[in-house]
Amino acid sequence: MLLPSDEILLKKKGITPEKIDEQLQAFISGFPYLEIRSAAEAGNGIVQLKKDEITSILQHWDEYLQSAATIIKFVPASGAASRMFKDLFEFLESKNDVPESSFEKKFFNEIKKFAFYEELNEACIKNTGKSIDELIDNKQFKPIIENLLSEKGLNYGSLPKGLLRFHSYYPTEKRTPAQEHLVEGALYAASTSGKVNIHFTVSTEHRALFEKHLKETMLDYEKIFGVNYNVSFSEQKPSTDTIAADENNQPFRDKGELVFRPGGHGALIENLNDLNGDIVFIKNIDNVVPDSLKKSTVTYKKLIAGILVNLQKQCFAYLHELENESISSTKLLVISQFCEIRLNNHNPDLQSLSHLDLKNYLVGKLNRPIRICGMVKNAGEPGGGPFLTVNVDGTVSPQILESSQINLNNPADKEKMLNSTHFNPVDLVCAIKNYKGEKFDLVKFVDKKTGFISLKSKNGKELKALELPGLWNGAMSDWNTVFVEVPMETFNPVKTVNDLLRPEHQ
Repeated sequence: MLLPSDEILLKKKGITPEKIDEQLQAFISGFPYLEIRSAAEAGNGIVQLKKDEITSILQHWDEYLQSAATIIKFVPASGAASRMFKDLFEFLESKNDVPESSFEKKFFNEIKKFAFYEELNEACIKNTGKSIDELIDNKQFKPIIENLLSEKGLNYGSLPKGLLRFHSYYPTEKRTPAQEHLVEGALYAASTSGKVNIHFTVSTEHRALFEKHLKETMLDYEKIFGVNYNVSFSEQKPSTDTIAADENNQPFRDKGELVFRPGGHGALIENLNDLNGDIVFIKNIDNVVPDSLKKSTVTYKKLIAGILVNLQKQCFAYLHELENESISSTKLLVISQFCEIRLNNHNPDLQSLSHLDLKNYLVGKLNRPIRICGMVKNAGEPGGGPFLTVNVDGTVSPQILESSQINLNNPADKEKMLNSTHFNPVDLVCAIKNYKGEKFDLVKFVDKKTGFISLKSKNGKELKALELPGLWNGAMSDWNTVFVEVPMETFNPVKTVNDLLRPEHQ
């Protein structure tokens, strides 16, 4: 099946023939739906914080910051901005010369509210000899879009989201999402010495742009916030690319060569695994707000981090106790209740386990990476949600599921999904070292049976694409997971350019 030229390509990428066989088998067998016990909700899988708890939880985080622990802010930032401008690309390619859809009209009616307006106006003057106002007065709308999206202007159609101007500040400052993440890092992830570690995952083609952009502005923010930034970058590894398949589940070839595709955000578990940190905040590049609205975001980041370090402290204490061969049955019962109540790990066969089996079971359940996931109330946003699902070993634990992992042909499962009360905004704080201070090998905690298969095309030919288990889905399937309700105002993604016109981004 593999040609000599294929073997050279595989070696270059760092992919083994066995991995190819495994991926092709996944196309044949597909991925099973997860068995859902119930949607997670307040009081059943989702923690709702009480006002009288907030001060002490924030104190847990403040105390942890006094330690020598390494805190990292991890920002997936390779996403292209092209999807933000889908409607504008369609307008550009249409026969219409003037805006007709409500989206197009809103864009032009409120164009001066965008943080990139002044820069776009300059590009229009340079390339057309007319300002945006003049072009609009002359009903020349398409040149404005061309200057926004094309390389001759701002090139926003080809840049990553992280490098677009999102927010305006008085009098002249304009910030990109990458810069807003620098500010956030200073506000909740700075050590007592003022060090802020931020790691961006970027695409190879845009890495130099990110490095240049942040280098130009980091010093300003260091002076403003009294911190020192340690900014690092990584790219998705070629070894995490997945092979494409044809309709017969055989390797898809283009001009005789094997076709590979990026493995999706689940591939970033490898990047996360390479970091030498104790606590890692994870948040998408486009979920940022101006300073005037950061207070809630910062408070709840600290809160979920405080919950994390408090839980980790208890897990570590119990793991040390479990090293004692003469640990009592009473103590095992206490630890079991902690697993059930605080970590939401439910084992229906717990009572039938022998003393030794129970002890080993508890060690296995406690000695894992931990993540606290902020969850917002469901407001109809697309994406995954929190559920309590049945694992391979028969235990039940919290998982973040996408709709493709749920059997929508099963009326009961479909109803559970439709009636779910909360949504995953990708708001995570993770602990990735064990109780001995050693890094976990995060790849060992991935559920390989939770990938995705989708239909794509290349040069007019349809192909099957394989996505690895999502970073916050199957890639973290075997972590200890706690869901915490956070306010809706902490979730302000930018999916389309007009989202920047929302009050949250003004």
